Amino acid sequence: MTRDSDPDDEPTDNRRPQTDGGAAAGADDVTLDPWGSATVDDYRKLFEQFGIESFEAVLPEVPNPHYLMRRGVIFGHRDYRPVAEAMRNDEPFAALSGFMPTGDPHIGHKLVFDEIIWHQQQGGDAYGLIADLEAHAARELSWEEIDEHARNYVLSLLALGFDPEEGELYRQSDNREVQDLGFELGAKANFSELQAIYDFDGETDVSHMQSVVTQMADILYPQLEEPKPTVIPVGPDQDPHMRLARDLAARMRYFKVTEAFASFEADPDERAIIAEAYDALSERHPDETIRCGDAARYLENERDPDATDPNATTTDSVIMMLKEAGKEPLRPRTRFLDRNATDEAFDALIEAIDGEKRVYEAHVDAFDLARAEAEELARQVEIDHGGYGFLSPSSIYHRFMTGLTGGKMSSSIPASHISLLDDPSEGYDKVRAATTGGRETAEEQRELGGKADECPVYELYAYLLSGDDDEFATEVYEECVNGERLCGGCKEQAAELMEAFLEDHQEKRAEWEAKLDELDIDFDSDRKRRR
Repeated sequence: MTRDSDPDDEPTDNRRPQTDGGAAAGADDVTLDPWGSATVDDYRKLFEQFGIESFEAVLPEVPNPHYLMRRGVIFGHRDYRPVAEAMRNDEPFAALSGFMPTGDPHIGHKLVFDEIIWHQQQGGDAYGLIADLEAHAARELSWEEIDEHARNYVLSLLALGFDPEEGELYRQSDNREVQDLGFELGAKANFSELQAIYDFDGETDVSHMQSVVTQMADILYPQLEEPKPTVIPVGPDQDPHMRLARDLAARMRYFKVTEAFASFEADPDERAIIAEAYDALSERHPDETIRCGDAARYLENERDPDATDPNATTTDSVIMMLKEAGKEPLRPRTRFLDRNATDEAFDALIEAIDGEKRVYEAHVDAFDLARAEAEELARQVEIDHGGYGFLSPSSIYHRFMTGLTGGKMSSSIPASHISLLDDPSEGYDKVRAATTGGRETAEEQRELGGKADECPVYELYAYLLSGDDDEFATEVYEECVNGERLCGGCKEQAAELMEAFLEDHQEKRAEWEAKLDELDIDFDSDRKRRR
C-alpha cells in the first residue's frame, strides 16, 4: 500500500498510454515486491498472473473519470465496480492510501496523492496515512527521520487539494483503532502465509511481520464504523498487500455466502458441471424432481462429448459426489456457511431467512433467496451481533513513471526524479537535461517523427504537465510523432511548465505549513529515538 520503491515504467504507448504494456513477448515472470525496487516489464502479465483486470473495461461506468484514468495511466483494478456504482448513486464509499516516509515526496507519489484527492472530490471519505511503523520496521529509519519525511508528505498532499476537514490524516503509530484491528487480523494469518506472499524467512524480524498486519488494518480501517466500498490506489508492486487484505476481510466475516445444488460442497468448476446437468434435465422434465443420481447418469451417458472440463478429473469427481448423494433432490439454493459466527448470530440468521430453508450443523440453505439478497442479509446479521461485515477492499493500479535519465526513477539518483521539494529552477534544469525519445538529428526527427512512446519527457506531459487538458496531451504527442515538434523546444516547454508547477505547489505548501499545527496529526514522535 505504501508507494516509495521508485520502480521504473515501460514507456507510454501514445497520447493515451495503453493498458497492455507493450513490452516484448517472453518477458520474465513478474515478481511483485512491496519493499523492493520492483519493475514491471509487461503490464499484461499482471492481468494473466495476478488477476488484475483492465481498467479500460470499467472506465465507462466511472462518472467524471480522472485524467489518469482516461489516459490509461491507471491501467488496472480489482473489484472497482462497487466504488463506481456508489459514486453514480451518491452512496457512501471511501479511498485510502499510505505513504512510507523514507525520503522526499516526488512526482511519482503525486499520482497517488491525486487519486485520493479525486475520490474525495467525488464524494468519498478520504484517508491519507503515514506508514511510520512500516518505515521503522522494514527500512530501519529513525523516528527523527520519519517525523521530517511525514511532515513533507502531508504538506504536499494538502497543497495538492486534500481537504483535512472532510478527510482523515493519521500516523499508524498514533492510531489505536488501527493497531487493535491489526491484532485481530493477525489471528487470521500465519507465518507460512506471510512467507509465501512476501518471501519472509527465519531472518525476518517480528516487527516487519507486524507491520504487514498493520497495513491490512489500514486498508480495512475506513469500514470500522460501517461497511462500504473502499478503494486503495497503489502501484502494482503493492498488489500482494491487496490480495492478503481481501483474503483477511473474508476470513473475518461471520458467514460465507455461496451457491449450491445439494447438501454437499462443490467448488465453482464442479458447480458449473452440476448446473449443466440440472439445466438439461429440468428442461427435459420440467415437472419432475431432479435427483442427484439422475444428474450422475446424465453426465456419464448423455453429456456432450465435446464439453470441456477445467481439468481432466473434474467431471469424474462430480459424478462420484452425485452418486453418493443418490436420491437427494438436486435443487439450486443459496448457502450460508458458518465461518466465525456466534451461536446467537447463527440462530438469528436462521430466523431472518424467509421462505423455504434447510438447516445443517455448519450451514443454512435458502431456496427463495437470491445471492445478492443473501449477502446483504448475512452482513446485517453479522453487524447486529458485533461483527465487522467487511466488504472486500478494491484497488486501482497506476503505471510507474520512467526516470528522467531513462530506466527507473530512483530517489538515489537525483537526476532521475523531481522532488516536490526541489527548487523550481532545479526542476527546470532536470527536465532540460532529461533523456528523450527523439531521433539523432533534427532532419531525421522531421522525416521520421519522434518516439513519444519511449520518451520520459512526453510522460511528464501525459502524467502531470497537461493536467486535465486531454487536447494538449494529444497535441504534444501528435506533433512529436509527426515530426513537427523537436526535442529542444519540447523540453523547454516542459521545463517551464514544471518550474511553474513547483512554484505553485511550494507556495501552497508554505500556506499549509502555517496551519499545520491546527491539524489532528503529530509530527513530533515521542517514541524512543534510535535507529
